[in-house]
Amino acid sequence: MTLRIAPLTGAALEAALDAVAELRVRVFRDWPYLYDGDAAYERAYLSVYRESAGAILVGAFDGDRLVGAATGTPMEDHAGDFAAAFAGTGYTLDEIFYCAESVLLPDYRGQGAGHRFFDLREAHARALGRRYSAFCGVVRPADHPRRPAGYRPLDGFWRKRGYRPLDGVTARFRWKDIDEDGETSKPLQFWIREL
Repeated sequence: MTLRIAPLTGAALEAALDAVAELRVRVFRDWPYLYDGDAAYERAYLSVYRESAGAILVGAFDGDRLVGAATGTPMEDHAGDFAAAFAGTGYTLDEIFYCAESVLLPDYRGQGAGHRFFDLREAHARALGRRYSAFCGVVRPADHPRRPAGYRPLDGFWRKRGYRPLDGVTARFRWKDIDEDGETSKPLQFWIREL
């Protein structure tokens, strides 16, 4: 399977958001997110990309079918909970580009899409004059009962790309896990690199 990776902005980005919502629900159902999501919530959550002039969506396509996506916006355009985590850190929001989700269907992994997702978002951030690129990932306990045997976190991949965790800089976000009756708060650790 050959993937075509393309940056989307403006109308092309907006046209892809429903497919991104479906990908988020499907991919984030797996470890470590365990997200029991729905498309209606996702459409509302993804509206930030319609509203942000600096937003980008990097799509991974198999033919015309979107099989993966990575998004990003200037940090000040994203959810307040994420931006608030940087209070008192010495970083100013207008220097940071926030790389949000990266989702890719399992059959398409291992073909370099993850690197291209970061390459194109980082290039977009530089074009916007941003000094830093940041993202966050959910933190789960090592002994979590749903942790798959042999799971390998992405920390090594992120470090090779120049990212490092920002000590003490976390956000909390609420969602319903696939085995929970209601939403619970989860910590998300921020990682950052200078561009």
